[in-house]
Amino acid sequence: MAILVLIRHGQSLWNAENRFTGWTDIDLSKKGEKEAKAAGEKLENVSFDVVHTSALMRAQRTAEIIIKNNKISENIPTYKDERLNERHYGSLQGLNKTETAEKYGPEQVHIWRRSFDIAPPDGESLKMTAERTLPYFKEDVLKHLNEGKNVLISAHGNSLRSIVMHIENISKEDIVKLEIQTGVPRTYEYKDNIFTKLE
Repeated sequence: MAILVLIRHGQSLWNAENRFTGWTDIDLSKKGEKEAKAAGEKLENVSFDVVHTSALMRAQRTAEIIIKNNKISENIPTYKDERLNERHYGSLQGLNKTETAEKYGPEQVHIWRRSFDIAPPDGESLKMTAERTLPYFKEDVLKHLNEGKNVLISAHGNSLRSIVMHIENISKEDIVKLEIQTGVPRTYEYKDNIFTKLE
């Protein structure tokens, strides 16, 4: 048996400004640092063996803060890979979400943000994001879980939605409703190739 914890990075500076961030390498806000610390305190007694993060600073710093607040784990190997990056928002990156909704209409922006296979202009859909996150998850993360190692993945709303969709067997219709909050751990028990979500 092993434990898998998924966490979306704490609030970033651009989350606070209501901007589309995507692959732009933006740091945590003060609130984001507090969210990461609170997550670390909640997870302080989980003995992590391995950390996987994206190539982006906000996910890496969240993982660092969580491990720093962990009572058990130290000197943990950390793997950083851009396949866990947030979806690329294309020409929307850097734009204010409210202003973008005013320009294109709130329904169109909602479709770009939440649908499975409709990409924003010049960007990635959730389906396209899954085409890079899931091979990484199946090849690198599952290997560690199958070795009985407890794993922390610190990544992003959409890269994590694609993983949750896979391990919870969520349909492309229902994934539209899933919102992953910043700094809130999502914990699973893994045994015999089955993931069980823990409350």
